[in-house]
Amino acid sequence: MTDIRLGIVGVGKIARDQHIPSIAKTGGISIVASASRHASVEGVPHFRSLAEMLESGVELDAVSLCTPPQVRHGDALLALQAGKHVLLEKPPGATVSEIAPLLEAAEAAGVTLFATWHSRFAPAVAPAKAWAADATIESVHVEWKEDVRHWHPGQDWIWEAGGLGVFDPGINALSIVTAVLPRRMFLERSTLFFPANRAQPIAADLSFRDSAGVPVTAEFDWRQTGPQTWDVTIVADKGRLTLSRGGSVLSIDGKVVSEEPDAEYAGIYEHFVKLIGSGRSDVDLSPLAHVADAFLLGRREIVEPFE
Repeated sequence: MTDIRLGIVGVGKIARDQHIPSIAKTGGISIVASASRHASVEGVPHFRSLAEMLESGVELDAVSLCTPPQVRHGDALLALQAGKHVLLEKPPGATVSEIAPLLEAAEAAGVTLFATWHSRFAPAVAPAKAWAADATIESVHVEWKEDVRHWHPGQDWIWEAGGLGVFDPGINALSIVTAVLPRRMFLERSTLFFPANRAQPIAADLSFRDSAGVPVTAEFDWRQTGPQTWDVTIVADKGRLTLSRGGSVLSIDGKVVSEEPDAEYAGIYEHFVKLIGSGRSDVDLSPLAHVADAFLLGRREIVEPFE
């Protein structure tokens, strides 16, 4: 069986740090072309745009879209209509509603559409889901705090409409919680903290309940310096479960029971290969829907400018 021939679109920090090395480690798929305005992938043909790539005659089976979410819909639709399988970096789009036409296009073309949530592939997430499945959950708390200057240096798109601000990392936490909890949750309250000079929030406090009334709270902040915090804590009749380091470490009642190295992006490409092989798509919009709700219900507070 020959490798899936992949074109990667958007050769920015996330593509260089995660996608390209993870693809190199994944069997059944290889990069054969790249498209980006400012960077390229060594050893393969490079183009200025996806349209140019598709028109070039380079043989492609699939496209990985690593561009900012504000421009992803147009490229995804173009690739799907050209009969290419499509992988979407998270979040899958700038809005919830723009994804339905992509699913329709994928179905019409008989190709795979995969909206990735890389944090769901952190090694401790599946064991946490299994633990929670038969637990009587009493409360859930998320603390997701990091330094935007470290993770998004000079990236102005994250502060613009559709860039999500602090929800760019916060949506990773929501993707974990929605995967682990056995019941759906809905937002009750949200407070969003906007720098005086930015169009997107730098911090957020959220309060949810699940369908059984269990409280789920979340604190997101992009101003943390020093050690970064990516924790989900579940209190239940079985004990206290903590997912830390973004889902790499699982502790029960303070004792580490699972700790493995990061392999999230390798996981999404392994899943992409399997989806293509079985002729399926995988598109879950629940994390993005929760972010949209946070903006709809959000009480807005202005904080000091962020430079």
